[in-house]
Amino acid sequence: MKYFNISLIVFVISIQSSFAQDSSAAVKKKKMHGTFYITWGYQKDFYTRSDVHFKNDRDDDYDFTLHSAKAHDRKDMNNLLSQPLTVPQYVLYGGYFFNNKGDWGIEGGWDHLKYIVTEDQTVHMTGQIRGVQYDQDTTVNYNFWHYEHTNGNNYLTLSLVKRNTIYTSINKHHKVSLLLKGGGGLLVPKTQSVILGNERDGPFRVAGYVFTVAGAVRYDIYRYFFLEASMKSGYVRYTHDKIYSEGVAKQHFFSQQFIISAGINIPLSKD
Repeated sequence: MKYFNISLIVFVISIQSSFAQDSSAAVKKKKMHGTFYITWGYQKDFYTRSDVHFKNDRDDDYDFTLHSAKAHDRKDMNNLLSQPLTVPQYVLYGGYFFNNKGDWGIEGGWDHLKYIVTEDQTVHMTGQIRGVQYDQDTTVNYNFWHYEHTNGNNYLTLSLVKRNTIYTSINKHHKVSLLLKGGGGLLVPKTQSVILGNERDGPFRVAGYVFTVAGAVRYDIYRYFFLEASMKSGYVRYTHDKIYSEGVAKQHFFSQQFIISAGINIPLSKD
């Protein structure tokens, strides 16, 4: 009986040890991998010409289009150190690479671009204003017509990211990678407009959608910091941008961004 009790105790201890090892292995298997990151930067932007369509059939009577209107950005970088960081055209991205190799990841982004239809340019106008038909050239003039998103032409996007490492130093403190990003999201502008002498400024609202693709070079320094230079192209479609009173503006164009940014990596493992 004594030997039976001793054997039983040894058997129970071995089972407990086995469960403990299995539990420890399970914990190891569930260990998180990958890397979170956050990026902040500034940009220079360019836009294609665009047909801008204005309509109000509720509390006014106009329905006209300005064809092939030029637009430009506004960097606002002259007083960078003496003004809020969010005044210039900036980008803010946050992302996650799924594993330690960083082959694939996802990235959420806020691109703060500024879009201004250039003043004093001559464009062709078609349509009607309060019953009068137009098919003629006209000059963009603030007192008659003005249209801008300077606070701004904002992209709220989600993108898939593919990273290809092309260089790693022997001590692994320096790494250079090529990134390809593609995604889309919402347009969230704050539009300032003047239509037939009537002005409206804001508020922020969803007014359309955007699709983007980007290529970037990233330089990782000591695993936790990085610099990134990228080019980002976007297809932008404003489907329902509010202007004065019950007026609506519609347009679509392509944008090109040149971005310089810096960021912080947050690795989830020591590998």
